[in-house]
Amino acid sequence: MKRLQWPSWMPIDPYVLLLLGTVGLAALLPARGTGAEVASGASTAAIAFLFFLYGARLSTREAMEGFKHWRLHATVLACTFVVFPLLGLAARGLVPVFLTHDLYTGLLFLTLVPSTVQSSIAFTSIARGNVPAAICAGSFSSLAGIVITPLLAAALLGGSGGGFSADSLVKIVLQLLVPFLAGQLLRRWIGGFIARHKRIIGYVDRGSILFVVYTAFSEGMVHGIWHQVSPVRLGGLLVVEAAILAVMLTLTWFGAKALGFGREDRIAIQFAGSKKSLASGLPMAGVLFGAHASLAVLPLMLFHQMQLMVCAVIAKRRARDPEAAETTATEAGGTATRPVRPGAQSRIAVDTGTRSA
Repeated sequence: MKRLQWPSWMPIDPYVLLLLGTVGLAALLPARGTGAEVASGASTAAIAFLFFLYGARLSTREAMEGFKHWRLHATVLACTFVVFPLLGLAARGLVPVFLTHDLYTGLLFLTLVPSTVQSSIAFTSIARGNVPAAICAGSFSSLAGIVITPLLAAALLGGSGGGFSADSLVKIVLQLLVPFLAGQLLRRWIGGFIARHKRIIGYVDRGSILFVVYTAFSEGMVHGIWHQVSPVRLGGLLVVEAAILAVMLTLTWFGAKALGFGREDRIAIQFAGSKKSLASGLPMAGVLFGAHASLAVLPLMLFHQMQLMVCAVIAKRRARDPEAAETTATEAGGTATRPVRPGAQSRIAVDTGTRSA
């Protein structure tokens, strides 16, 4: 039976539509009372399971090899946890003309969360970049963010962070880091099964994130916080986020070139250093912001959708660069990466390009 594929001419990724549909469902049929409690517990379990799968998929050997490419990973971490937050702080001058205080809080939180894992890998592969480096960079960023993001939130968000405490950090570690380590420990026994069922695991990835989005936005509807956001303010937020994404995409590409990285490494740095993780940001926001988490993650959700669409276009253009056809060996001390066949690009984008979170 021929598999159904998303039309190549469609400009919007199907996962983006699913995210928007989930928000619409939460607006029409929000979880209330006992249902909300059950949904909250289930979303916590879903994210924990998601990070368990991340741990089970990451080869320990690849992780150890990745440490040898420390300059690349240090560059990605600097972009994620230094440059991004600086841009977030600079956006403070747009309050209250472009942004309300609550939207700015969410925007600043967006700049503090770690990078993505799956979409960084997928886009790097499509663009014929250093895929092993992208795997390690995304994973290292996610693990570092478990500690760095709450600490940055405590320092930069202050009282608007919803009450950061040592207990908050413990909750985040238990929900994200412990399942990841459990996945690493069990990888010897379950790694083969996960590798053989990548498509099913991908559906679990995306389904988990959709469920958490539904829970967060349901809580926002029940508390009536959406009346605080007008279409004009949302438009202003989109403009600001587009500017931040443009700055980061430009800086990661030309900055990496100025630092002496080869083409394959620059691709990995651009895609891992310019994106933010919805899967990591959602549970952290739930812990840090409580009932106001849905409004806090709105900027992150919009940015997530924007980065998927923009990076998909960039990745396909990078794959058609004349330099891409010539680059088949190791560059700048990195690991050689097998180029992706042009005919396989659309399949990679559908199968793994949206599992970012």
